[in-house]
Amino acid sequence: MTLMTVERIKLFSTRSPWWCMIITVALTVGLTAIFSAATKPDDLSDLTPAVTQFAYNFGLVVMMVMAALTVTTEYRFGTIRSTFLAVPGRTQALLAKTAVVAGLAGIVGEITAVGSWAIAKAIRPDAPLALDTGQEFRNVFGVGLIYLLAAVFAIGLALLIRHTAGAIVVMLVYLFLAESLLPAIPRIGPHIQDWMPFIVGNNFVVAGQLDTGDGPPVIEGLPFGPWGSLLYFAAVCFGLLALGLISAKRRDA
Repeated sequence: MTLMTVERIKLFSTRSPWWCMIITVALTVGLTAIFSAATKPDDLSDLTPAVTQFAYNFGLVVMMVMAALTVTTEYRFGTIRSTFLAVPGRTQALLAKTAVVAGLAGIVGEITAVGSWAIAKAIRPDAPLALDTGQEFRNVFGVGLIYLLAAVFAIGLALLIRHTAGAIVVMLVYLFLAESLLPAIPRIGPHIQDWMPFIVGNNFVVAGQLDTGDGPPVIEGLPFGPWGSLLYFAAVCFGLLALGLISAKRRDA
């Protein structure tokens, strides 16, 4: 069997990935349905960018936790040693794991985004939810790319920390505090937010659309356009993964 086949079997042989996927889809699509039904007719113009912000806010975090768990649980129970003994190069094994987990996260991201868009269109057929512009297309189909890259970010962080609780706490503190509080610092905050990876990544999905107040802010004047934002976010995520791979190679399992 190839390494990716082995990692796929390992991933789906435990219950936590299944629960994370179910929670992600159910939570994001359910919240979108509630939001769509409660939206006033005057606010329908804001419905399109709001639809996938539930996926970005809630589902993204759940899938990042899942990605981190695939690494930390192996270190916790010692199964990573068997993997490293069976595979001459640790980097090769960990890259296979990253490809499988990140690919799954990307697929789940697309399911949540498309599902959210479809349920909103079904509930509010009078809303402007056509995918006839580039920004609306990114708003729905760009979410999967963000999920994939965020999973890479989570795996890199998990390889550096290795401890389940520690990795999840650091990840949540960064997502919900650092990227919210640092941009609020007087004078330097606006400059910091230009380089916060998840704010920039969100810019790829919703650039050019209104800030609905239901997700990460749509920042005016970011130094990158939509595709530049995606490339910057990818560079940060793969940079963190590279640090994690170096750490895994140099430290004992």
